[in-house]
Amino acid sequence: MKSFTAGPNENGVRLSRFVEGVTHQMPRSLMYKAFRNKRIKVNGKRAEPDTRLAEGDVIELYINDEFFPAGAALPRPKPPRRQPPVTVVYEDENFAVLYKPAHLLCHSDRTGDANLVDAFAAYLEAKGEYDPHAEQRFAPALCNRLDRGTEGLVLAAKTYAALRDLNAIIRDDEMKKEYLTITVGAPPAGRHIAWLQHNEKTNKVRIHARAGEGYKQIITDVTVIRQAGPFALCRIGLVTGRTHQIRAHLAYLGHPVLGDSKYGNRKMNERTGLKTQALCAQRLTFGRIPPENSLHSLSGRVIKLDDPEILRLFDRLTTE
Repeated sequence: MKSFTAGPNENGVRLSRFVEGVTHQMPRSLMYKAFRNKRIKVNGKRAEPDTRLAEGDVIELYINDEFFPAGAALPRPKPPRRQPPVTVVYEDENFAVLYKPAHLLCHSDRTGDANLVDAFAAYLEAKGEYDPHAEQRFAPALCNRLDRGTEGLVLAAKTYAALRDLNAIIRDDEMKKEYLTITVGAPPAGRHIAWLQHNEKTNKVRIHARAGEGYKQIITDVTVIRQAGPFALCRIGLVTGRTHQIRAHLAYLGHPVLGDSKYGNRKMNERTGLKTQALCAQRLTFGRIPPENSLHSLSGRVIKLDDPEILRLFDRLTTE
């Protein structure tokens, strides 16, 4: 038998998710059999899979030891030895808004390169706000992601409650995201509506003027801020947030993002030497968040990146 005490980051977590988090390679069918056979208890009583835990609850798991890694905690992958410095744009006790430079991954991949989420965990650990050995299942997490080549703002949760409620804000469209981009030529300003078709095998999308089977509607707002020579600096508002929406939609409008190797203008990319898309997630605006959300105080708040690298890039391109 293994016993655990729910901490603050287990408050509100489904019991089945907790069990999956503290066991290793346990078939789900076997887990649900343990529930039926009263081998999973909370505070000494039988509990159901959808039981919501509260801080201080004692969880007893009468499950074979083979499903528990050493020390009754999941082995954590070792982060890269050298972590990049973390640039914090906004921070409170619940979450932070981080700046991700272009070329930095949000999450780890097969390359083993440094990434933002591991850097954030190391940052919190150094501050004494996160102890990976004391947590049962929670680790600091990112709530949105940017492509490797995109710079800008990323939401990062310090607690499970913040992760849950930030995800609810994003899911319920209670946060508006705005980007800066440099395009080849100036796209038409205004609101543009089209339909996107995603090919998961190639991880590439096609844009269509009319709806079709399997297509998803996209809505993109375009404002041209400055135009100089063959380039335009634009602000992009995402009304919908689909895969590669900005890059593919602007290319469909005839004015692709500079540096974009997938949808862009190859000759102009070669001429400028830019090897990644000129795209920056620059502003987050929170709407009216419901009072039951623990992050209700964010209602109406605007968090922005005041001096993104993309502005200096536009100046260099238009003064050379």
